[in-house]
Amino acid sequence: MYDCSKEFNKFYRTEVVLPETEQSELREKRKLNIKRLRDGLLEYNEEKGKGYKIAENRIQGSMAMHTTVQNDKNDYDIDVGIVFESDNLNGMGPLATRNMVAGALKRKTKQFAEDPDVKTSCVRLKYASTGYHVDFAIFKRYKEDSDDKDYIYEHAGAEWSVRHLKALEEWFNGEIKDKSDNLRKVIRLSKMFCKSRETWKNMPSGLIQTVLCDEKLTTDYSRLDELFYHTMQAIVNRINDSTEVAAPVDNGRALVTRDVDRQRMNNWKNRLESSLKELNILFESDCNCTYSKAVKAWNKFFNHPYWTNLEMAVASESFSIHKSQKFADTEEFIEDLYPVYEQYDVTIDCKVSGNGFTLMPILEYLDKYAARFKKYIPYNLSVKCKIGYTNCPSYDKVLWKVLNVGAESERRNDIRGQIQDRGKEITENSKFFGPHYIECYLIKNGVCVGIGHVNIPIGVS
Repeated sequence: MYDCSKEFNKFYRTEVVLPETEQSELREKRKLNIKRLRDGLLEYNEEKGKGYKIAENRIQGSMAMHTTVQNDKNDYDIDVGIVFESDNLNGMGPLATRNMVAGALKRKTKQFAEDPDVKTSCVRLKYASTGYHVDFAIFKRYKEDSDDKDYIYEHAGAEWSVRHLKALEEWFNGEIKDKSDNLRKVIRLSKMFCKSRETWKNMPSGLIQTVLCDEKLTTDYSRLDELFYHTMQAIVNRINDSTEVAAPVDNGRALVTRDVDRQRMNNWKNRLESSLKELNILFESDCNCTYSKAVKAWNKFFNHPYWTNLEMAVASESFSIHKSQKFADTEEFIEDLYPVYEQYDVTIDCKVSGNGFTLMPILEYLDKYAARFKKYIPYNLSVKCKIGYTNCPSYDKVLWKVLNVGAESERRNDIRGQIQDRGKEITENSKFFGPHYIECYLIKNGVCVGIGHVNIPIGVS
């Protein structure tokens, strides 16, 4: 197979993986809407004379598994598990429970264009202007015996059904440990393909793609482009054999149950099979498959501006894609170092001082001096960061990442971005212009269980 791994890997990192700043925005929206639900429940209880209370909430879906991709931008799905004590619901049915949650949300989301939508499996809150939507999956929990260590969870779907709240993410974390982060990479690339054309409707869910990518992941190739190609080819063959897919948890419940589900599977197979044929040129001899033809083939497959721009650049010979980078790309990514199972919230307590200013929280600084510095902090300030709030009961260590972003950091060949063990508190200095940021990672039992993010926008003083 023609080696386009350098360009393919860059495509994955720059165009497929969701940037940390956008991941942070999704986390903030999740936390904001959980707060809206809690506050709405207080009003609902006061008006109705009830005492409903959230016992637990969990990050779920692609956010928890870190498989959200940039092609999701028009439909970011934020999945949240909301749990009530079974006794607290007093025998309430699943539909009535979802309606109660929707009623509570409605009290705090009047600024939204649409009321919360009560669906069979969740309550959905849509951001009309951005494409975000938050799905609140509702559960109840109980113990059959008061001495039991673990709860039993039931999901409020068409009926109450036993569903392990954490099982899917724990299964996925185990598969990543066993098969490496290559599994996550292939899943992201598959999702990128499935949303590569606006006209492609009725494609399978991210969960189904995840299950089949895991089932058919090939381990015979080290290059990501080869690994992805052969896994997709294996999936085509798998769907030809059967469109049925079972969940890896919840007693193997069927994920393909309706005619529309089967149509989605066949759509995936047919579109994937047709697009894979465009890559046949990659297996021709070196004299038949040139760099230009390889780039063109991947462009036909992914239908993405990244490949289009490479194809145009080759045609015009305006620059060489193999030209050395002007800066050293030293950025590291937590998922390359540890399995990521984001179970807990964590915030960074960030304060700045210097230039005659006393130590104060960065947001307070930006608000107080916004008119003067236009929402930036000037050069030569001291930036102190430590763990702020977290609901993680314990962790083994904290890792830190400081990334310099923008043209100035590249010009200086100083983007940094290494992930380092620097203790529970770090100090940095604002040196040059750019929308920089700092992240922290809570590591527990060899897994990253929480990620905190704070923007450090530096401007001209």
